[in-house]
Amino acid sequence: MLERTRRPLRRATLRRMMEIYGERFADPDRRIRATFDIVWLSGWAPHGSQQKPLPPGAARTRLADALGVREHSAGERAGR
Repeated sequence: MLERTRRPLRRATLRRMMEIYGERFADPDRRIRATFDIVWLSGWAPHGSQQKPLPPGAARTRLADALGVREHSAGERAGR
C-alpha cells in the first residue's frame, strides 16, 4: 500500500485495458459484457490536539435556533 502510485488512473490506461479485455472476452458482435466495482476507502483518526465534543445536554444554543428554522419533533413529518 505504501508503494502504490498516488496519481489517478489515466484515460490511456483504461483505453488499453478495454482493448485487451475486448480481444479476450468480447461477444461475437464485439460487445463487451462486464461489471466492475470501484472501491474507495478513507480513514480518519482523532488527534490529541483536536477539540473534544461536549457531553450530551451541554449545548447552550439549539440547532434549530442557529439555523433559523422551526424545530420538528421526531414524530412530525418534515415539511408539514
